[in-house]
This record gives sequence, structure tokens and C-alpha cells, in this order.
Amino acid sequence: MSTSKQLPQPDRGEIRVDAVLQALGEPVRLTIVRALAGAPEGIACGELELPVTASTRAHHLRTLRESGVLTTRTEGTRRISKLRRDDLDALYPGLLDGVLAAKQ
Repeated sequence: MSTSKQLPQPDRGEIRVDAVLQALGEPVRLTIVRALAGAPEGIACGELELPVTASTRAHHLRTLRESGVLTTRTEGTRRISKLRRDDLDALYPGLLDGVLAAKQ
């Protein structure tokens, strides 16, 4: 039986719009958010196809998690990331939908 552990992230009330917008303003991070938007159950970090190294991928995922855009939990040796859509929609209605609908 594997145990799941959530990595540190801000509580809903601690998520700041400036941090979210800054995190979403980077093309690789926006690609990550688009991928997670299509996978409500989450995606293992290594399964995200990105044009960056593993360490750069980890940096971008950490930035998104620390800003409150996504949540990450460990399952064994895997890290599963999931978009915090409910939290973002409650705090900033329409923001995520607008970002996801924008042309790439």
C-alpha cells in the first residue's frame, strides 16, 4: 500500500492574484497549466512533455505550486500535479477560463 503526501502549498486564503498572474505569465508554465486543465485527475510530473530539462520542469512546477495554481502529491516515487481549479475559480472567477481560452 502506497501512501500519498501533499507537498507544501498556500491555503486558499493565501493565494494572491499577483503571484498567480506572474506564474501564468511564463510560456512553459502556461503549457503545464493547459495540460493539467485537460487532466482533472492530475498528471505525473515526468509525463509532461516539455521542451526543458527535468530540473527546469521541477522549477516551473514548484513555482506553480507555490503560487497556488496547482497542487502536487507524492505517490511512491511519483509526483502527481493537479490544477487547483476550484480554488482559483472561487477566488478569481473567470481568470483561469480566460487564460485557457487565449490563443497560444
